Amino acid sequence: MATNEVILRFNTVSFEYGHKKPILDEAEFSVRRGSKITLMGQNGAGKSTIFKLITGELTAESGTITYGTNITIAVSKQVIPRDQMNMTVREFFESAFTQKIYDIDPRIEKILAVVNMNAPLERKLNTFSGGQQARILLAQALIQNSDILLLDEPTNNLDKEGIEHLTKFLQEYEKTVIVISHDAEFLNSFTQGVLYLDIFTRKVEQYAGNYFTLLEEIKNRLERERMKNARLQKEIEHRKEQANFFAQKGGHMRDVAKKMNKNVAKLEEEIVEMRQEDKTIRNFTIPCQEELPTPVLKLTQISVIKNHKAASKKVSVAIRKKEHLLLSGPNGIGKTTLLEAIATRHAKGAEISEDVRIGYYRQDFSTLDFDQTVYDALNSVQIHKMGEEELRSHAAGFLLNSEILRTKIGSLSEGQKGLVAFARLVLERPGLLILDEPTNHINFRHIPVIAKALDRFEGAMILVSHVPDFVKKIKIDHVLDIGAL
Repeated sequence: MATNEVILRFNTVSFEYGHKKPILDEAEFSVRRGSKITLMGQNGAGKSTIFKLITGELTAESGTITYGTNITIAVSKQVIPRDQMNMTVREFFESAFTQKIYDIDPRIEKILAVVNMNAPLERKLNTFSGGQQARILLAQALIQNSDILLLDEPTNNLDKEGIEHLTKFLQEYEKTVIVISHDAEFLNSFTQGVLYLDIFTRKVEQYAGNYFTLLEEIKNRLERERMKNARLQKEIEHRKEQANFFAQKGGHMRDVAKKMNKNVAKLEEEIVEMRQEDKTIRNFTIPCQEELPTPVLKLTQISVIKNHKAASKKVSVAIRKKEHLLLSGPNGIGKTTLLEAIATRHAKGAEISEDVRIGYYRQDFSTLDFDQTVYDALNSVQIHKMGEEELRSHAAGFLLNSEILRTKIGSLSEGQKGLVAFARLVLERPGLLILDEPTNHINFRHIPVIAKALDRFEGAMILVSHVPDFVKKIKIDHVLDIGAL
């Protein structure tokens, strides 16, 4: 239950990465104890940066961030940091504390039960599926029992059961929660307020209500701005016509015309620059490899993981050109492992011709070279070479501007990495498209555009997604439920 006590406040906070990447410009907002708040904004706007400022991982260049007395903060990040992936489950939970916890094992088992998961404490993090890692990340934040809980895209990789479990937990949670998410249904189930980071003004706008309230507020403001600008443009044109008329009369009438032109300049200053956050990526097509065998992929055997053990199961699946397969099953069953084995041509029981080009969208973006610039990452995978101007235009369609093209992949937000991955798939012209949770981290505005492109893909496709509304928009010819095997 929210109280009137302000537990966190940003006072005219400014922050930028170097001189070329400003994030916040005198941002102001406050969060009350016990409130459930959503932090939203375009991919790359700086939402995760705000979390780092709250935790003290980053320091504001100006302004102040104030907290309630003796406030503790825990954060569940989007992904487990690469330098921690070789940790065991126990080591990962121990790293959340500055002092040794002697009863850590029963505490870990208790908190894992909260996120509906059972995991051997000696098992390494890199052996878990993306959905299981998401649950472990959340549990590590919860075990700290902090006053403020920061959740960065907590539903990514979670199956339906996992999202339902998390939703119920947050609805009943009595402490302060700030969530970054693009999952509208999830957000609306518990959100009481929205902080909206404007990527162009670099301000944070605060709204009462849920995600739909925010959209309605933005829609109304856009309409007010449009109407105001229309009135001003009409008035400006009228005054300009009058000024031109008087200027042609000569004599003292020219002085009248000068005064009128000054008034026109003042009116032009009042025109509001329309909000641009609602930009979406352009409609795109993923071209298909021209010559493909039939079938493109044949599966006769797959490996299924149950109770942390792998078992071989016989299947009979053939995917032809223009056919799409949905691979379903709960977190930890082995979907990601199977997709990786197929993509790398190491899967037992999978037949793929050497001539078939494979386009692989990994949920952790490990197919990308984090040390490459975005431009090089795109340029290096072209099948049909583009000129530089054409390649830059292609990138712009995915909101990858000149500045981003010069940026290294590792410095991008997770959402921007996702857009780079899709831009690469277009250039790769695959015959077999393999997609592992392609909506993770992606701005909600882009998802219908991506669904349309996948629906129209004319090669063979394997898709894993726990987002029903997304899957409904795509033609699915076959469903393989691994959990039922």
